[in-house]
Amino acid sequence: MSTTTITETGTETGTDATAEFADRLMGATLGWFDIMAIHLGSQLGWYAELSRSDGVAASELAARTGCDPRYAREWLEQQAASGVLLVDEVTAPAPSSTGEGASREHSGAARADARRFRLAPGVAEVLLDRGSLSYLEPLARMAAAVSGQLDALLEAYRTGGGVSWEQLGRHAREAQADMNRPWFDQLPSVVAGNGRLDDVLRRPQARIADLGSGGGWSSIALAKAYPQLRVVGFDIDEASVETARLNAVEAGVADRVEFLLSDAALVAAQGPFDAVFAFECLHDMPHPVAVLAAAREAVREDGVVVIMDEATEERFTPDSSELERLLYGFSLFVCLPDGMSHRPSAATGTVMRPDTLRGYARAAGWSDVRVLIPEFGLWRFYEIV
Repeated sequence: MSTTTITETGTETGTDATAEFADRLMGATLGWFDIMAIHLGSQLGWYAELSRSDGVAASELAARTGCDPRYAREWLEQQAASGVLLVDEVTAPAPSSTGEGASREHSGAARADARRFRLAPGVAEVLLDRGSLSYLEPLARMAAAVSGQLDALLEAYRTGGGVSWEQLGRHAREAQADMNRPWFDQLPSVVAGNGRLDDVLRRPQARIADLGSGGGWSSIALAKAYPQLRVVGFDIDEASVETARLNAVEAGVADRVEFLLSDAALVAAQGPFDAVFAFECLHDMPHPVAVLAAAREAVREDGVVVIMDEATEERFTPDSSELERLLYGFSLFVCLPDGMSHRPSAATGTVMRPDTLRGYARAAGWSDVRVLIPEFGLWRFYEIV
């Protein structure tokens, strides 16, 4: 489809800027189709099945996964058209002169069903390897979850209300946990590279708080790396707490890691702690100042409070980097609506810049913030001092 507008006389209308933006919108639409198709294939188990074979036909894929073969064929062809799959084409027999139309139709259907599809190089790691830092399938799940709440988001934008993580549902909750898990598995190496943090976590019977613990992977990773460490996770989402508890049992650390269904602002009641962490969650919280004030009460005098949040630019600029655009996307559809689903709310949004965090810290009674680790994936580590 051409995005250039042509008049009846054949002359081009519109400026170069119009054509450029039209092309951008067309590309974004194709990207949306790809994202939704990835979600379909992931949820139906089609990528997993493809990964177990050097080539599979539509009827085979449908039979192995309990799905409809006509839908399977259309999805396979779309994925091949988008370059996600490779296809081994089969030559159809020439139609006979008698009943040529029917023969041609039968031949076309037979050829389509005989095509054998396989994953293109690199696809399996990105869509199936949950331990890889390149695992991005959860982005498709998150987009699908958001798409299901567009009416609620429109209402929130009109009224100043919100859409909570609970409303976004299972796909969003699990996508967030799965997306962060490979990075949280790297936390021990990050902590080990910072002498002070490493020393605190190596204290005999050290005890830390993990605020906004979600699926529990940050707590579990640290507990596994520091055998004497005890961790208390705090989260207000009941389903996430239940999932975290199961994950701790499966990881073999449930005797040292507990998860509480509790507001992070109540952390002081469970103290004192040698360290208080908030991994990629403070910007979601409706009352970040109260949480930082509670962390100040909860931590020992010689302890540390560490915030891992988005690695934003220092200040807003137009035509920003892809990371800034990604953060704003999450803010529009997930983090800001969740923050505003509670009242009162600071309404921070995903793009929490260093000066915003510094303002929250000083309002909570702290002196300042300092950067511990400038970049870790999409994030930055700050110490509250």
